[in-house]
Amino acid sequence: MIYSMTGYGKSVIQLPTKKISIEIKSLNSKNLDLNTRMPSFYREKELNLRKLIADKLERGKIDFSIFVEVTGEETSTQINKPVVKEYLRQLKEIVDGDTTELLKMAVRFPDALSTEREDIDENEWATILTEIHTALDHISEYRLDEGKVLEADFINRIATIEGLLEEVIAIDPERIEAVRERLRKGVEDLKEKVDENRFEQELVYYIEKYDITEEKVRLKNHLDYFKSSLNSKDSNGKKLGFIGQELGREINTIGSKSNYAPMQKLVVQMKDELEKIKEQLLNVL
Repeated sequence: MIYSMTGYGKSVIQLPTKKISIEIKSLNSKNLDLNTRMPSFYREKELNLRKLIADKLERGKIDFSIFVEVTGEETSTQINKPVVKEYLRQLKEIVDGDTTELLKMAVRFPDALSTEREDIDENEWATILTEIHTALDHISEYRLDEGKVLEADFINRIATIEGLLEEVIAIDPERIEAVRERLRKGVEDLKEKVDENRFEQELVYYIEKYDITEEKVRLKNHLDYFKSSLNSKDSNGKKLGFIGQELGREINTIGSKSNYAPMQKLVVQMKDELEKIKEQLLNVL
């Protein structure tokens, strides 16, 4: 079971005087990159929220937002009447103008408006926190659904590589025979009499040099390990990435040792499938 790092979760609360929207978005990232945006009067809860989100989502580029829309007769901003009156008095000493126009100017001056700091209502926050958990559940479900799509793609591509490996195994004997004939022809082209024992010794050396038995076995084991890791309890994109590197190492070695065009074509196809797997692994949690 794997999870994608791509996801989206949202929850909306309608309170008596305000509507609160909670949004969580995530994209792939090597580590946890968490950005939060919320009204200042919720900032004292930020550290606890960060820990909650980190524990739940683990990794990814995550944007967490709380939006507040006031829907009732509630405001924390008040007109500072004494200050505004003093501004008006001073303005009237300077210019004889319409009071309404002077008032428009006065309320733009410093300290004309005062904002009282609101204390968090713990009952309200408990409701918000419940909805934050709901949004986190939604993004986790989204990540799981995306993970299932990735898993199906991985299984198909691994099966393709396994099929290509079977073809490699099938043509390996004829590859060895082709290497043998190429060496013999090369010697004949020199038009020299060859010591058969020496030729056989050299042949054994080159055949051992081109032998891919170990690589075929290791590649098969790595493919099996990749599939079993897909079915593990925890999603571990980094582990799958390491296995992908090992797959690449064995495929590259087979390609460098093959010295046989039909096998090299199969290796190119395996590399192509593996590259697509590696690209998708960047999205796995």
